[in-house]
Amino acid sequence: MSEHHDLNSSQREAVRYQDGPCLILAGAGSGKTRVVTHKIARLIQECGLEAHNIAALTFTNKAAREMQARCSALLPDGASRGLTVCTFHALGVSILRREAVHAGLKPQFSILDSDDAYAIIQDLAATTDRALVRRLQNQISLWKNGLVTSEAAQASSTDDATSRAARIFRDYNATLAAYQALDFDDLIVRPVELFEQMPEVLYRWQSRLRYLLIDEVQDTNACQYRLLKLLAGPRAMFTAVGDDDQGIYGWRGATLENLAQLQRDYPNLKVIKLEQNYRSSGRILAAANALIAHNPKLFEKKLWSELGPGEPVIVAAMNDEAHEADSIAIRISALRFERRGKYSDYAVLYRGNHQARVLEQALRRERIPYVLSGGQSFFERAEIKDVCAWLRLLANEDDDPAFIRAITTPKRGIGSATLEALGAYAAKRHLSLFAAACESGFSAQLDARRIEPIEQFTTFVNRMQWRAAREPAGIVLRDMLSAIGLEAWYLDSQDQRAARDRLQNIEDFCGWIEQRAQQDGKTLAELTQLVALIGMLDEKSEDQDAVRLSTLHAAKGLEFPHVMLVGVEEGLLPHKGSADDPATALPARLEEERRLLYVGITRAQRSLHISWCKKRKRARDFEMRERSRFLDEIEIEASAAPEDPTPGLSPQSRLAGLRELLNKTRASSGS
Repeated sequence: MSEHHDLNSSQREAVRYQDGPCLILAGAGSGKTRVVTHKIARLIQECGLEAHNIAALTFTNKAAREMQARCSALLPDGASRGLTVCTFHALGVSILRREAVHAGLKPQFSILDSDDAYAIIQDLAATTDRALVRRLQNQISLWKNGLVTSEAAQASSTDDATSRAARIFRDYNATLAAYQALDFDDLIVRPVELFEQMPEVLYRWQSRLRYLLIDEVQDTNACQYRLLKLLAGPRAMFTAVGDDDQGIYGWRGATLENLAQLQRDYPNLKVIKLEQNYRSSGRILAAANALIAHNPKLFEKKLWSELGPGEPVIVAAMNDEAHEADSIAIRISALRFERRGKYSDYAVLYRGNHQARVLEQALRRERIPYVLSGGQSFFERAEIKDVCAWLRLLANEDDDPAFIRAITTPKRGIGSATLEALGAYAAKRHLSLFAAACESGFSAQLDARRIEPIEQFTTFVNRMQWRAAREPAGIVLRDMLSAIGLEAWYLDSQDQRAARDRLQNIEDFCGWIEQRAQQDGKTLAELTQLVALIGMLDEKSEDQDAVRLSTLHAAKGLEFPHVMLVGVEEGLLPHKGSADDPATALPARLEEERRLLYVGITRAQRSLHISWCKKRKRARDFEMRERSRFLDEIEIEASAAPEDPTPGLSPQSRLAGLRELLNKTRASSGS
């Protein structure tokens, strides 16, 4: 273990350094996960630290799972037991569960998802304007991530719109407090507030987590950075891993300033650069380095590779998005046939989700299997939210959004007038809807016919709560779903195919709950706490032999032998919002768009194909487009752009000819 023969000299230095705070500048494909996992193994095996004294923080569940598995493989059996490898939000939940009393929360507080938060904000804003509600929701999130209180937001507002948003922010916080609920941002904000207000609680966690490792530190926001600084404390025993060239989340509050702030906060910070790339060929790296050289640097670094020059990078102009999509589909089909590879060797990356539709159509026409990243996750499906509302209510009966969804899903003879009366009574008595429904004062307001279904509902919930804390999770969940009649409700209210799809998803969910319960030894009440934080989509789609369609943001952290970047044109990349007018474009926004393209380029291992459209459909008309300014910054060999062998043919005729040639070749080889 001590020799680390499979690491290069910079990686070995990063693994061995433990004399204070350390920043590993890890370029794309430079083996950062290998370094972090080897460092954890060394801390446990050679430096005398116990696994339960170490925490490694990531931004995604997928990254956490991979890191945990690799740590377990490096260490003897049982040596990694107690090691914390999780997302920032999961650590926040863990802190708040253990310190609920000090944080002024019930241990079984609810975690609201984005839709729940949206519904509360929409109600407070008294509007049906979806775009306005999303803007308010985003502004509140940015305020929280920036550690701005509603009072400070109100004091600094300069116009009516901001002042109104600040008032809604204040009322939103009050509503969450009444529900004993937190949104995702609170999972970081509340631990920070707790640690700053209660030094004894902070000291307890500093003593428990004696070494921190932080992945993707360039993606942290002000609140996450404050949490790290508090946990690190005066000992400052941590390793941060980041890359200022891959900071692409400024729109959600992340700030590259945190990388610079590290040096100011920790003057003895050891900076170690990982510049050898193990992923991409020389020509791909040359394009990436040339592009990112146009951004100002916090730290100078240049990626290099021993993998040889590789295939030329191709930049192709397309007639329109349909031509682009068809070309991509036929190119994948031809290359896969020619190289005898897998569909999963190919990824098509784009700036916005709306670009996927025409690509999906083209791939379906060519019978090419594909998976979509950055789309709807398993837990965002309506039927899973229906089940989760019931589970949330079992965990916290004061969770009003869960109460409303559960009591109306399925419908159980309780009308909107009854619910409005319940809401008015609860508001008057300062109670949750569930608590109000159980009071004799509310019962006295309604006739027996209207009160009976509510009493049946609350009695049922109380009975399932008792069982959920004591009996096997799978049995309780299936008994509950059978009793509430979801299956019959879906079959009655929807067409058979849609209903069957929903029921299969619920069956998958039940199986997942049973598996987690057996693995972790948890009850249904305890497992409910995990549901808001865990996604299943990436688990379900990773092993399929299928082309990956993905936004550039969702592709971060992934790699593919062959990458096709589409829509690299002005208005898409850079995005219109960052470059409405090149003369007045905000440099920071433009720099982030450049980093986004850099991330896309550095996903490619062996080949990179970039395309842009001369025109793009807008409503019924076509809009002329220009190639992205970023393409002028990438050093591409002059011979790389392919000659057009059939200049007289239309794009459609050319594609038809290619398709015919491909089919003939397949037929002659017996494929």
